Amino acid sequence: MASRPGMLMVEKLGKNTDSRRNGAARNPKNALPGLAEARSPTTRGPAPMLSNMTTGFIQRLRANDEAAWFELWETFGPVIRAQLMKWGKGRVGVETVRDLSQETLAALSSSIDRYDPSRGARFSTWLLAIAKHVLGDEIDRRMALKRGGGKSNAAFDESWMSSGAQMGADAAYEAAVFRAKVEAAIRAVEGECDFTDFSIYRMRVFDGLPGKEVADAVGVSEPTVSRRLAKVRDLLRVRLREVVTTYSFTKEELEEAERNGLSLNPNTPGGSDGPAGPADRSADLAFDEAIAEIYHRQTQLRAEDRDLTSGRF
Repeated sequence: MASRPGMLMVEKLGKNTDSRRNGAARNPKNALPGLAEARSPTTRGPAPMLSNMTTGFIQRLRANDEAAWFELWETFGPVIRAQLMKWGKGRVGVETVRDLSQETLAALSSSIDRYDPSRGARFSTWLLAIAKHVLGDEIDRRMALKRGGGKSNAAFDESWMSSGAQMGADAAYEAAVFRAKVEAAIRAVEGECDFTDFSIYRMRVFDGLPGKEVADAVGVSEPTVSRRLAKVRDLLRVRLREVVTTYSFTKEELEEAERNGLSLNPNTPGGSDGPAGPADRSADLAFDEAIAEIYHRQTQLRAEDRDLTSGRF
């Protein structure tokens, strides 16, 4: 059986070998940002004000938790590859893009210690900065080889931490990162839910089928469809809140779900003992519509990414 991409990355990172990096793995001082040993708390300034979920996930990465590595790769790999291809403008091939996207995620996990929250960088900006650094280093290396010489790795410019605009972090990129977080929550819920329950949500929300048609297809009543739909939606809200918290450095990022119509804490006018009021139904409808739109956008992105990684482009 073929190895999963995330597992290949884990194996590669575990070996700490990369012939293209001029011995960076053997000499932490020459490594990519974050691959060097972390500075001690007494020498690196303010401690990162990251959530417990964020720091917990980073601890899993540092412990070589393969599931954590695969989660990071599965969530943001396509976004990074698309950005690298956009920047590369044909100067780098598919295999190189795949390698560079792996290195970007590796550097991200290790460089969290150097994140300074007072400088206001978003998770997405930090990710983009490292990707640009990795790509620039590769292009410089190729130019040096053409001139017949070698080139040591460039130092990471940490001013990128505080300026998303100069990194090219446009609205399209920020939206892509957010959609990746939503997709990760959907995957988590699909794996956790009862198969029939998630199938009902898929047919009703993603496929847009009427409740009666879903009930007939599954063999249950329409009220049962509504109850199971609400059950999955509630769990999706919980998992989405967890994913957004894990992959967010700033308050602005934590509020992205609400800004995109994904209400994670809807009011309950009807109370816990009665049916939800009109405001709840409106919030649920907006939530489902936003989830469906993101799901279909991510499905398209995944198809394009498969074409890219298989060389069909």
